[in-house]
Parts: sequence; structure tokens; C-alpha cells
Amino acid sequence: MIGKRTTHRTADGVRIPGTWRHAFICNGGTYFLTDLFIYADGLIDCWGLVTVEEFQEKLRSGWVATTLPDGAEASAHDLARWKFSQPRAWLTPDLLVAEVQDTIDQLNGRPDSTGRCLAAVDTFLGNRTEENRAAARAAFLAIPMSQRRYALGDMDTKDWPLRVLVAGPGGQTYVPFDQPITQEVYDRAVAYFEDRARWMDERRTRVSADGPVAPRAPAIKLYHSYPSKSVADPGTLALRNDYPAPITIGEISYPSVAHAYWALSVTQPEVRTAIMNADTSSAARTLAAEAPRREGWEQARTAVMTSLLRAKYDQHPDLAEILLATNDATVIYDDADSAFWGDNAGRGRNWTDRILELVRSELCARGVGIPGL
Repeated sequence: MIGKRTTHRTADGVRIPGTWRHAFICNGGTYFLTDLFIYADGLIDCWGLVTVEEFQEKLRSGWVATTLPDGAEASAHDLARWKFSQPRAWLTPDLLVAEVQDTIDQLNGRPDSTGRCLAAVDTFLGNRTEENRAAARAAFLAIPMSQRRYALGDMDTKDWPLRVLVAGPGGQTYVPFDQPITQEVYDRAVAYFEDRARWMDERRTRVSADGPVAPRAPAIKLYHSYPSKSVADPGTLALRNDYPAPITIGEISYPSVAHAYWALSVTQPEVRTAIMNADTSSAARTLAAEAPRREGWEQARTAVMTSLLRAKYDQHPDLAEILLATNDATVIYDDADSAFWGDNAGRGRNWTDRILELVRSELCARGVGIPGL
């Protein structure tokens, strides 16, 4: 399961999502506790990128170790060294390969072995023939044994209803200490799946009181640019902070939000004037970078940018319409100069994105007449 363990690598300019899990690599007779990286394109990094087939060979050779000899030296790099004493390993090579293949399916949004099993179970429940039960049983047993208990996402019953259902009355589950399945036990398992189906249908159709979590509109990326003049139909280019849309703050007019931001960041009046008169936002930024910042600027800058963006869209109703037309889309602001304000290939703090979405929400609230906004 991927959970929150997300990472990526970049190949030929393409971002390839991935995840990681712990593993032991045996190098020079020492067993190193390390991370095994798994990527959506099917490559696995076990101290070098390999295909699934090459990964299987790494397991066969013992490079990726699932057997830990008693008394063997182990290391967690610079954290600790120790010797194994009566070690117990949970995975076999086949199990580890099966889990890795499931992970690759998950990274690609495809049904993994659990998803394929549950689809086969649904087929059986819809048409309860022995042929369909056999297919469901085969799909269930294809789930890595280490993952079967999680198949239903129910940590109270674990996989009990599944192993009973696919075994059938009089059948035997894969668990050695399970008793042969009686009709009563089987009926309880069927009732579990019927209740589960009703609950899932209710969950799918339930509407959150506060509305959807995910945006309905596709994400919009505002690519890094240096627009030099306003145009008749700018599209989302107008949402850039450096787009030439003059704003008035107090009694002073600035050529763009970016000009205003950099001018307000400095203490020296003459530098502020030079920034206001700079031909481009890039030139304004360069002038500001060479001058001292106001005291406390780092803590105040998000509030300043919020005020500036509110002013921009209040003073330019046509640009406010462009922002509102993005609906509820996630805004991805590309900023090659700042990982604080921009997305920065997924590693930035995205503050411009957040403030634009806030201002959009405020404009929408005003438009529908919510009091006080």
C-alpha cells in the first residue's frame, strides 16, 4: 500500500510517480536496511534501477534479501550496526515480487490483485455459479498472502468473509486451523457482503453537507512568463502577478501586482520609486533584490500579497471574470524565481495558488450575495 509514502523521479523531463518500502540489501556480506523505491513505469531502485524481471534476479541472487541468517552483520548505514539473533522474516521472494507488482498497478491507477479479487467476488454474488466461485477463489488466492487480511479494508473481520465466501458450504479455507464451512457460517458471510454492498452504495450517493472535496474543474497551470503589455483577450495569462494590470494602493499606482509587491518590500524611497518605474516585473524584482527588505517582511509578505491580489481583481472587473471562470479548479502557479510563491515542480509552497483561490472564493461569495463579503 502506498499510503503517504509518495516520491517521484524525473526521466526525459517526465515526472514519474513512485513510492518506497523498507528492504534489506546484502552487499559484501553485510545486510543493509534501506529503502526500495518503486515507480509507476515498472522500474525498481534497489541501489540501481532495474525492471521487474531484473528485480526477481536480484532476489534470486540474494542482493535483495528476504532470508536473514542468524548471526549475520546488519547495518542501517550511519544509524546503527548489529547482528541478527533468531531473525524472523515475513516475506518470501515470491511474496515481495507480488507486492511490488501490486504497487506498480496502484501507482498507475489500475486494479491490483485485491481490486481484481473484489471484482470477481461481485461477479459471483451477481450470479452464484460454482464456476464464478472458482474464479473468485483463484483471484482471492492471487492476492499476496501478506495482504489478504487487508482486502476488505475491515480490520475487525479482516478477510474472514472473503475466505468463507470463496470456499463455500462444506469447503475449506486456505487457513489451516479454519473449520470446514457450515451453511450457517456461509450465510453470515453472504449477509456481510450484502450489508457491505448497501453501505458502499449509500456512501457513493451520499452528498457531503459542505460540498465536494475534489474540484470539478481540471487544474490550471499559470506558466512562468514576463508579459510586457496587456492584450484584448489575455485568458489565464491575466492571472499572473506580473501581468500589466495597474493597481492603486493608497494614492500610488503600480504597473502590476509584482511591481507593487517588490516596491512595498523595500525601505528606501528612491529604490521604491525606481521599482515602480521599472519597465518589467523582472527588472522590478532585480532592483528589490539589491536593496534591504523591510523589517518583518518574511512574516508580512503573504498578507501583503493577499491585499494586492484583492485590489487587482476589485479594480479590474474584467480580470475578475477570468478568475471566476476557472470555477473551482486547482491553480498551479509556475514561478521559476520563488519556491515560496510557486509550485516549483511540486516542491514549492504554492502561496500564490492559495491566495488566488481565496480571492476567487471571495469574489464568488460576493457575487451570490453572502452578507459581509
